[in-house]
Amino acid sequence: MSNIVITGKDLTLEQIALICRENVKIELAEEAKQNIIESRKVVDDLVAEEKVVYGITTGFGKFSDVVISQDQCKALQKNLIITHAVGAGDPFPIDVARGVMLLRINNLVKGFSGIRLETVQTMIDMLNKGVTAFIPEKGSLGASGDLAPLSHMVLPMLGLGMAYYEGELLPGAEAMKRAGIPTIELSAKEGLALNNGTQAMTSAGSLALYDALQLLKVADIADSLCFEAQNGVVSALDHRLHDVRPHSGQLATARNLLRLLEGSKNTTVQGEIRVQDAYSLRCSPQIHGASKDAVNYVLDHVNIEINSVTDNPIIFKEDKNGISGGNFHGQPMALSFDFLGIAVSELANVSERRIERLVNPAYSDLPAFLTPHGGVCSGFMIVQYSAAALVSENKVLAHPASVDSIPSSAGQEDHVSMGTIAARKAGEIAKNVRRVLAMELMVACQGIDMRGNKGLGKGTQAAYDLVRKAVATLDEDRELYGDINYCEEIIKDGSLVKAVEEALGGAIETK
Repeated sequence: MSNIVITGKDLTLEQIALICRENVKIELAEEAKQNIIESRKVVDDLVAEEKVVYGITTGFGKFSDVVISQDQCKALQKNLIITHAVGAGDPFPIDVARGVMLLRINNLVKGFSGIRLETVQTMIDMLNKGVTAFIPEKGSLGASGDLAPLSHMVLPMLGLGMAYYEGELLPGAEAMKRAGIPTIELSAKEGLALNNGTQAMTSAGSLALYDALQLLKVADIADSLCFEAQNGVVSALDHRLHDVRPHSGQLATARNLLRLLEGSKNTTVQGEIRVQDAYSLRCSPQIHGASKDAVNYVLDHVNIEINSVTDNPIIFKEDKNGISGGNFHGQPMALSFDFLGIAVSELANVSERRIERLVNPAYSDLPAFLTPHGGVCSGFMIVQYSAAALVSENKVLAHPASVDSIPSSAGQEDHVSMGTIAARKAGEIAKNVRRVLAMELMVACQGIDMRGNKGLGKGTQAAYDLVRKAVATLDEDRELYGDINYCEEIIKDGSLVKAVEEALGGAIETK
């Protein structure tokens, strides 16, 4: 694949996933280079003229009233990075850490940050050559941006800290040396240009969002298999019913389910076997649809944030001025990523209920726990336990981080967003949801076999075939975690959605 050109204006969620997970390389647009050069000249002039501008000729936070002399500017920037690199906990995954650097680059190239072109090029070389900073995932308040994580991102550029290179965790200087990338010395304003922004929360949240958009499709696929296994009443999917309450996600889900089930001989209509299904089937357009609407709200905000300037002060070339404001504050993303976590968790909530309806003989006419040898065999009994545990954990994780705030910097920074916590939690929730949906796929296919398959729909047949490619119908008890792992892997690698969409002749709708 050819390099993705970075302009600062049009980075997409799909490009983030390609660069961070598939190691697609990047390059700067010529316009972006000129923006950086012009912005840097303003900073150099401000320093030469000894104008008082926050973070350039002053200290930081509570020290904003301490004026820094021209000969102290370099020390100020290095000290900012080394003292702020105080993260905690496990490191961010490699894809998230790469995203932190990518999004910071995309912020800087807009030409409002006053950084040098050679500093940005160092970051591009690191991204393209696979040098990834060791960035602890905890320790950010989400305002003044992601100070601690972003400072850890910068350390290897200075020959400090730790970094991954070719699968090995190394001292930062050694990783840079092996990759053939010279380390740098920061100049005026550069430390602040690198560590003041929302890129850690936005990277973690963006990748969680990317996964959530796939999970919206998988949830509809799993739901449709449960319709097959339960002789589901498709009358509840009639477009007229949804047209009179036209939430876009609800409409999309109903259309998806009808397309997935087209041609099925297992589903029923109202009154044929029963008048109505339980909510987990009958109301799935409304439930899945609400999650679709919420996820798309988050997508709109992420698309703004990934192409925005979020540092401080912001340099304006027109009047050669640096204005100190609050674009680093993570509140817009904190609320968004809290909403993302809540929306995605609901996909697992209703999925677990559909699993329960399949394995519990009180709720269906299927054999208890979907085993033909109940008693000596437990079948899928404990699969529901595991799903319930993950769903319950998600309920704890979905508590909003953004409702909390702890003042910092001696009260100068008296409201913070906790947006990075919100983003991390959303990612963890998405992983749990993926596991529950994997269980639903497996259980629903067993339910279809136990009922006696009269003929699946166009989309459900493709999903069933892919599951059955590696997961045999359960007759005698066996280890099930491997089967669940396989079902999770076909979700994670995209092969499930790809197979179903090919069968349908078009994309499953997410809005």
